[in-house]
Amino acid sequence: MTQRATALSILALVAAGGGGGCGSWQRVGQTDKSPAPGTTLPGLFDASAVYRSMGSLVGSGGLPFVASVRYLAGPTPDSTLALFSLSLTNQTLTFQHHGNEFVAGYHVEATFHTDNTGSAPVREIASDEQIRVRHFRETMRTDESVIYQKFVTLPPGVYQVSVTLRDGNGPAFSRAARTDTVPRFVGARLSRPLAVYASNGRQHRHELPTLVANPRATLPYGSDSLRFYVERYSAGPGMLHARVVDGADKELWRDSVLLTGDTDLASATLIIAQANLPVGQAELQAVPAAGGDTTRTLFLVSFSSQWVITNFDEMASLLRYFDQQDWVDSLKRSPPESRPDVWHEFWKATDPNPITPENEALDEYFRRLQQANVRFQDEGQPGWLTERGEVLITLGDPDEMLDMSNGIDRSGLRTLRWTYNSERLVLYFQDQTGFGRFLLTPTSRSDYQRVLARVRRTGR
Repeated sequence: MTQRATALSILALVAAGGGGGCGSWQRVGQTDKSPAPGTTLPGLFDASAVYRSMGSLVGSGGLPFVASVRYLAGPTPDSTLALFSLSLTNQTLTFQHHGNEFVAGYHVEATFHTDNTGSAPVREIASDEQIRVRHFRETMRTDESVIYQKFVTLPPGVYQVSVTLRDGNGPAFSRAARTDTVPRFVGARLSRPLAVYASNGRQHRHELPTLVANPRATLPYGSDSLRFYVERYSAGPGMLHARVVDGADKELWRDSVLLTGDTDLASATLIIAQANLPVGQAELQAVPAAGGDTTRTLFLVSFSSQWVITNFDEMASLLRYFDQQDWVDSLKRSPPESRPDVWHEFWKATDPNPITPENEALDEYFRRLQQANVRFQDEGQPGWLTERGEVLITLGDPDEMLDMSNGIDRSGLRTLRWTYNSERLVLYFQDQTGFGRFLLTPTSRSDYQRVLARVRRTGR
């Protein structure tokens, strides 16, 4: 298991499954997180398209996960070492209280088929895993808190990779599949950079490297660095040049690192400093200094591993209702070179519980924002930008929502009434155009702003 904390940098790793082969981890440390902008929310609340575009397997529904398969040379020219890794969150699992612990389980299956005709798989992974935590709050973690990984050896070729994940204590499950090509490593070759949290290179091809995979290949904005493990075959030690480019092939970062080992196998870990990288998808390119093919891999810099937001202006826009607008204003005013530091300070200043890896205030804010976007789709604009969305995001769900008199009050206008008992607040929204766009009445707008100011002042 691995328990996580600060901004995707691991302070400690405790393997529960043993070795580099199989098992799940929970990260130990502290977390730097990041929010997100935008007037539309496809990237924020549907990360699946982003991760699929990066070559990942994405399970949705009741038990969402992100999985990847990455390749290194196997012990012979006709074998390839595949690292299957999968990440999920504690919150999606069903925990049960046992003694002084909370325990959850999950079952993971991954198959590698050479066709879709129902023949037996060439390789199959099947494993039951347990997650144990001491405190209830750990069961509610929404970051990438669980990582499962396993090495398997495959003949090179084209495969249909299928993954099924099941909750060990509940009915939730999800599936994903994609076609993937297992490469053949013959002659002088360089592996594609493999995103990792920690890595120790191997000496021989018949060994397994000691790695903790980063299945999402995601770096939260404002955190320290992202690591990639690379191997070179049949060429010996030497310098490796690496650079990061954006979608327009603009260079964002460059460095060189020494590949160490022998003629058969040499390896290195690339450490990409985040400071110079903007939010968004980027590509890491690696090439031996002595010449050879360039290998490439995609990764993501996001405001958080939870919120796949890839645009700074979008993030600032999304935070328009957040209750600490002084910090939001500081984000908006900050020049690009200062944004990572300002975001880091924003995160710390707005986190109500610094000992957890999450920022609970931001998580709740974005949960409400997502809810508003789903519930108020009928006004011709994103639901979170409607006046009903504004109220829901800032005050939460009302105690009562009433469509008055089947929608028509004495004024002849369709009127909705929301009641917040604890705030002694009653709000009226009216559709003054007849096209389903509900606006607060002037009196309700005044009452709402008065109550909102009190709520923010008292921190309730």
